[in-house]
Amino acid sequence: MKAYKVTVNGNVYEITLEVVNKADIKPVAAAPAPAAAPAPAAAPAPAAAPVAGGLTVTAPMPGTILKVNVQNGAQIKKGDVIMILEAMKMENEIMAPQDGVIGSVNVSNGAAVEAGTVLCTIA
Repeated sequence: MKAYKVTVNGNVYEITLEVVNKADIKPVAAAPAPAAAPAPAAAPAPAAAPVAGGLTVTAPMPGTILKVNVQNGAQIKKGDVIMILEAMKMENEIMAPQDGVIGSVNVSNGAAVEAGTVLCTIA
């Protein structure tokens, strides 16, 4: 056995190492590569943006439209669930940002959307 002093980040450690016969050493399988860190999430797109003659409701993330709960001309109140967007196996309720009337519905059930896609307009 041999004793050594090792300094790591300014801290001194005393370690002891055992000297072994090379014939006693067994090969070790390579360790699996560490998993890559997940990519940082993109900043979510605004849920609604004003446009001439109304407000647009946009997809906050990429996903699939599971259900459209409104149609053109429907009266809505702030907080009403206007659509269900599935993203990463989670159902996300897209809610009306204000009271109004649906001016247009731009997607249908089963539609794949990207973040920022206009889902509907509110007049």
